[in-house]
Amino acid sequence: MLTERRVQMALGVLWLLDGLLQFQGFMYTHAFVRDVLAVNASGQPGPLAASINALTGFYGRDLPLWNTLAAELQCAIGLGLIVSPRSVRPALAVSFVWCLVVWLVGEGLGGILTSAPLSPLMGAPGAALLYGLVGLLVWPARERSAATPAGALIWAGLWLEGAVLWLTGAQGSPASQLRAMAASAPAPLASVDRALADVLHGAGGAAAPALAALSVLVGLGVLTRLRPLALLVGSLLALAYWAFGQSLGGPFWAGASTDVNTGPLFVLLATYLFVPLPLPQPLLAGTRAPALGGATVASRRWRERPSPPDETGTRLG
Repeated sequence: MLTERRVQMALGVLWLLDGLLQFQGFMYTHAFVRDVLAVNASGQPGPLAASINALTGFYGRDLPLWNTLAAELQCAIGLGLIVSPRSVRPALAVSFVWCLVVWLVGEGLGGILTSAPLSPLMGAPGAALLYGLVGLLVWPARERSAATPAGALIWAGLWLEGAVLWLTGAQGSPASQLRAMAASAPAPLASVDRALADVLHGAGGAAAPALAALSVLVGLGVLTRLRPLALLVGSLLALAYWAFGQSLGGPFWAGASTDVNTGPLFVLLATYLFVPLPLPQPLLAGTRAPALGGATVASRRWRERPSPPDETGTRLG
């Protein structure tokens, strides 16, 4: 059965995997600082670019130390979410700060303020943001109301943002993005990327608007009675983006990936929205639920009804 605790543990597994990826040899080279971190300052507004450059320079001055600490921190967050419910809150609290740092420096706010070729296909708006949003949703709480639409609103917002990116001409076409990813993908996956790129190229300019329309339906569908269908379609679409546009979150095979990218996180978010909400605390404490009020009153009246006399005329009880 799906439970919020299992979603917390699944999030912990992803954090732990990210921490292990951070231990890869490439992360200890200045190529990582130059090609993964520093490039995020390109095309950013002045203050943001200056902040990224300053933090990147600080990180690169003692790279072995800071990279090891970054890897250990992510592993600690993951283990904190996995090992015990008591460690979930401190682990999530630390993760929120780290998500902000990574989204700023490691992803340049997902590149949304630049003219880089971004789209949901490539992982926009960035995995770090999704880690933080999912973490907020699974923060342990004594009560959760079924009327609280936070998860559904987050899902809708992410997909509507994706629709905007698809409709922004400066972000590049799906076909061109797939061809760009094929350049660094393994041969079998690269051949599929190129084949899909040819199909999308043959569709002319209709591919991006069609994907934008689908994103709107997936985003808004979660706010209706079609929520299960919207979550299913969204999960499948996110996995398709992850497999082809994000090369399964790679390139693992190149040793340069620091996280699993956004595909698994969208699936985890959809899973959370499938999780039945726990009963409010008053119910757990024994307070009668309104829906069961009639049965409860009838039960009390039965207990209070005088017992029938026995054969001798003495009342029982």
